[in-house]
Amino acid sequence: MAESQDIFDAIVMADERFHGEGYQEGYEEGSSLGIIEGRQYGTLHGAKIGSEIGCYQGFALVWKCLLHSCASEKDSRKMKVLESLIGMIQRFPYDDPTYDKLHEDLDRIRGKFRQFCSLLNVQPDFKISAEGPGLSF
Repeated sequence: MAESQDIFDAIVMADERFHGEGYQEGYEEGSSLGIIEGRQYGTLHGAKIGSEIGCYQGFALVWKCLLHSCASEKDSRKMKVLESLIGMIQRFPYDDPTYDKLHEDLDRIRGKFRQFCSLLNVQPDFKISAEGPGLSF
């Protein structure tokens, strides 16, 4: 009788055992896929931010050269804003993804960039498209 009781216990407990094993396998596979998907998303998002910052930096450096070549009294405000923008870009933490104020600093750079464009009287539109990132005027 005890032997038949063990068979029934094995049958009854099979559901719980298979549920536990299935959960564990699903958890391990989900964790693995989550890491891969997270890495891909992080790489893509990081590349977009880097491209945007690089575009701002190139824009700022070109205008720095242009304003130095034809410096006038009215360009002094532009130069101050431009130097501030360049300084913010240079202090941006490119190599620290755990920096807790990354998005705040990025928003400040975007604001300073818009301020500088306003002083230049241009309407830039930074876009990341299939053709690549860039500014359009």
